[in-house]
Amino acid sequence: MSSPNPITYAGAGVDVEAGDRAVELMKDAVRATHGDDVLGGVGGFAGLFDVSRLLTYTRPLLATSTDGVGTKVAIAQALDIHDTIGLDLVGMVVDDIVVVGAEPLFMTDYIACGKVVPERIADIVRGIAAGCSLAGTALVGGETAEHPGLLGVDEYDVAGAATGVVEAAHVLGPERVQKDDVVIGMASSGLHSNGYSLVRRVMDRAGWSLERQVPELGRTLGEELLEPTRIYAAHCLALARDDAAQVHGYSHVTGGGLAANLARVLPRGLEATVDRSTWALPPVFSLVSGLGDVPLPDLERTLNLGVGMVAIVGVAGADAAVARLNAAGVPSWVMGSVGTPAGGATEGPDYVQGAKGVDGGSVRLVGAYA
Repeated sequence: MSSPNPITYAGAGVDVEAGDRAVELMKDAVRATHGDDVLGGVGGFAGLFDVSRLLTYTRPLLATSTDGVGTKVAIAQALDIHDTIGLDLVGMVVDDIVVVGAEPLFMTDYIACGKVVPERIADIVRGIAAGCSLAGTALVGGETAEHPGLLGVDEYDVAGAATGVVEAAHVLGPERVQKDDVVIGMASSGLHSNGYSLVRRVMDRAGWSLERQVPELGRTLGEELLEPTRIYAAHCLALARDDAAQVHGYSHVTGGGLAANLARVLPRGLEATVDRSTWALPPVFSLVSGLGDVPLPDLERTLNLGVGMVAIVGVAGADAAVARLNAAGVPSWVMGSVGTPAGGATEGPDYVQGAKGVDGGSVRLVGAYA
């Protein structure tokens, strides 16, 4: 005998039809990232990627990375703008891969939400697809999971993973970095996707709404905080392939800040000196610092402070590298050099040796921001 009050999956909060509708809305954007290497269509159990090109490699190495965008999703949810957060996701993932010189081949995404709103999910995935197009990588699959009771109806989180390939002889990193190499900074587009817990706390304490017009920023606070992460992958790969640039390594400036991330790609026994006076803090960073009275060391350990990626190049390649990056629309400049430790304090906020489990070289910050 049937119950007068049957429990259904939809009644439990999971709408399968809404998920199907979301897939239909995103299919064209996902397909636009597919080249001849991608087999099958959207919606399969697994994405297929033809790696026949690897047969031309002497020793192909696969590189992989996974990440999310942290609490920046709270800004997207508060503003009900969801078509840019995917760009952040791609940048956080693929730009870790290019640090070793690998070309990102394909990416998958995962979206967990309290309720599938097809248009919202499609917007998120369209942003991921747009980021993949900028990075030159294929979006070959993904998953949207509805978690009622765990997440609110308007809440979601995103994560992604990518796989790339690099010829073993062309791997970039500490083994290539040499004394007298030049450190080049590449400008960030803003906060990127790190430190939003700090930034949100500062703005909450100051009582600033996301709709507030901020003259120093030339737009609303929300527009500034939602500015997408700059994606460097294509530019970094092109630069690494230019023999004149003499690229030896890259550092993606994410959680931990500039010094800690740069130290990870230096060999033990070498020290990079970075001169703060070579660039001025973009307004959003000065704003966070001033409103929250955030100590400089904490600011430098948390935010990118205007530098989203760093290239380490041979001294003879520095001018060519800076010129190429600027011509490509990535503001870049010489910010320091690599040498042997010159002595001085090896403790304190201006000095980092190794980071995130890597017993690498050291970084010393000098001077004051311009």
